[in-house]
Amino acid sequence: MRLREEYDRLWTVERPRVTREVAEAAALGDRSENAEYIYGKRRLREIDSRLEFLNRRLEQLVVVDSPGHGDGRVVFGAWVRVTEQQSGEEMLYRIVGPDEFDVESGHISMDSPVGRALLGRSSGDEVTVSRPKGVAVFEILEVRYRR
Repeated sequence: MRLREEYDRLWTVERPRVTREVAEAAALGDRSENAEYIYGKRRLREIDSRLEFLNRRLEQLVVVDSPGHGDGRVVFGAWVRVTEQQSGEEMLYRIVGPDEFDVESGHISMDSPVGRALLGRSSGDEVTVSRPKGVAVFEILEVRYRR
């Protein structure tokens, strides 16, 4: 889970490193004109803020190990192969949560325009999606629950 990895990295690697740098900068003397000290303190506040956000988010998340129920409908976690009707381009998407999306790897958020349009649909269905770059019509070619 990427959020857990980010939290662990910030807590065990990044925060201790920045704390050491701030302590070293503070030892140099006048803190009011010490750019390393000022930047380090700002970076620590940013890290602490992000850790607080991640901690709250991780408490709310529910891990879904077994996506779908095999009935052919698009559900959270499903892989969906579609074709864009105007261009004929085929794409493979996985419907994921808003914290997991990664467009380059085909993971789209269930909250995105395409994700919302696909949810609950089945193979053979056509969906019209209003995207930021214009309206698109997709045909669902295949729905599967394993890559």
